[in-house]
Amino acid sequence: MKRNDSTALVQVPAPSTAVALRDAPKKSKSTSAHGDVVLSNREEVRNQLPDILGRALARAWLDDQFEREFTVDPLKALADGGVHLPSTMFIEVSKTTANRPKLVVYERQHGSKFKSRVFYLQLVMQAGK
Repeated sequence: MKRNDSTALVQVPAPSTAVALRDAPKKSKSTSAHGDVVLSNREEVRNQLPDILGRALARAWLDDQFEREFTVDPLKALADGGVHLPSTMFIEVSKTTANRPKLVVYERQHGSKFKSRVFYLQLVMQAGK
């Protein structure tokens, strides 16, 4: 069995197996330049971001430095990993009483005081028999 040590937040089609976390692109937001993912609307966010955030949560579980960066500024941590969200989206990170992270993705239209929840993601421990 092969062990995968990738720290990628974005999956890359074969033959590559990973995209290393790197600095965000300076001016280009092209999806093909370096494997970046540019989500441009609510539907794309709802369809693609849960998988990406799941990988981010898994990495935060194993990487203390990434967890600190992701908790303080999740949008910057995602951008550093090549994931770019619309300017109307933001993410709140909190921890439950069991010290498990919970991520809530919100959308706020420009000029509005109200935010609407797009989705949330939370690590849950489940035992089975």
